[in-house]
Amino acid sequence: MADNQLTLKADAITGRGNTINPFVIVEGAADFMAFAEEVFDAREVTEVRTPTPTGKLIHAELRFGDSLVLVVDVQEGWRAHPGLFQIWIGDIETVLRRAVDRGSVIVTPPTPFYGSLTLARVEDPWGNLWWVYQPTPGQPDPKPVWEGGSDTVFRTIDEYMRSAR
Repeated sequence: MADNQLTLKADAITGRGNTINPFVIVEGAADFMAFAEEVFDAREVTEVRTPTPTGKLIHAELRFGDSLVLVVDVQEGWRAHPGLFQIWIGDIETVLRRAVDRGSVIVTPPTPFYGSLTLARVEDPWGNLWWVYQPTPGQPDPKPVWEGGSDTVFRTIDEYMRSAR
């Protein structure tokens, strides 16, 4: 390990992906992958798709820009493990429309956020929560809630996390 770095950088990784590549275990992995392709323009790494004899996926990969998400079907005796994802996109309205058209629920509507960003959150039909960020150059930072600004960003995630799903 060079420079006493515990985690490896991309140029030292012998497989695909980056330093960290999340897995999700979902019921209906192929449908989840189609959703990600249709909503976020993700692309399957087709050469690694590995179905079991029953047709369930034991390994699959989706490329989102320069990142990978690894996808597995729930196997007998397993439970689902949805994820929480931050994703950077160029058109928040298109992504949210596509997601809702495919059964997702908006948790946080597009809201000005710090650093000239717009933030939205959406829960997909598999229980994954997506933090969707779009750069919004020139947009002023909103006033913090404790200074009388909107509470949308914090209230909506708090309500979502406290709700029974």
